[in-house]
Amino acid sequence: MVINLQRINDSPLSIRLISAMSRILPLGVGRSMANIIAKLIASRRDSRLVRAVRSNQWVVRGESLGKETLDQAVLETLRVSAQSIYDLYHFTNNPEATQRMIVMDEATQQLLKRPEFDTQGLMLVGLHMGCFDLVLQELYRQGLHPLALTIPDPQGGRRVEYERRKKTGMNFVPGSVVAIRQALRYLQLGGVVMTGVDRPIPDPKAFPRFFDRPATLPMHHIFLAIKAQVPIRVMVANKQEDGKYHVLTSDLIEMETTPRWEMEAVHNAEKVLRVAERYIRQAPQQWSVPLPVWPETMNLVS
Repeated sequence: MVINLQRINDSPLSIRLISAMSRILPLGVGRSMANIIAKLIASRRDSRLVRAVRSNQWVVRGESLGKETLDQAVLETLRVSAQSIYDLYHFTNNPEATQRMIVMDEATQQLLKRPEFDTQGLMLVGLHMGCFDLVLQELYRQGLHPLALTIPDPQGGRRVEYERRKKTGMNFVPGSVVAIRQALRYLQLGGVVMTGVDRPIPDPKAFPRFFDRPATLPMHHIFLAIKAQVPIRVMVANKQEDGKYHVLTSDLIEMETTPRWEMEAVHNAEKVLRVAERYIRQAPQQWSVPLPVWPETMNLVS
């Protein structure tokens, strides 16, 4: 029988089972179990999930890795991702332990001092690195209350994740035309809007360059920032040698105008993505997107 890894990943029952096991298993056992699961998943090289991680890692590591080295990079990426999922569910109901697991840089600490509604709004964008969901919960507890745009119409396991996020009290809104209007108004009032920028979308109208390749990435954050006349910051969670998740926030990225809207949107999207590239290069094994960001590379990777 062929195991459909994507179906397991999208299954509400699987998500609930992973959540329950992560809460029960002690730290050492849980992370060891995560490593075993990662190795099992990595062995299924023909699965859509592994092929996506493989092509993404090939690009961000310079398109130069040989088969065996890339195999190891994919395994390490899946191991880090599995451990982050375990950490999320293991610590999610333990604020004191979560706080001890997270270190915030100076820019992030300054951001926490910002009023919920300031004289100017702020677009905050994140990447699929580290245990960002757990970090976001801690940021919320310490006073950062953004409107967070998530993937449109979450279903299956993604719906379970969405409902879990909502229970934390954070203001999560699935992407839609109505949600974009709500986010725009929030920015115009001086609030913070947060969204992800590295999950590929179907049928994009433009292809900003990311790691020097046209990428199938969203640009709604650019539309919002330009329309509301607000800057953007990139925020990531990076697990370092001390075993803690370090929250890193970029300087302000101001939007620039060009004669044509299409060029303006892509130009500013690439400004943001260049900052994202720097964070990913610091710890490429911690960047895990389950879909191909550059679909054309799927057939280029051995």
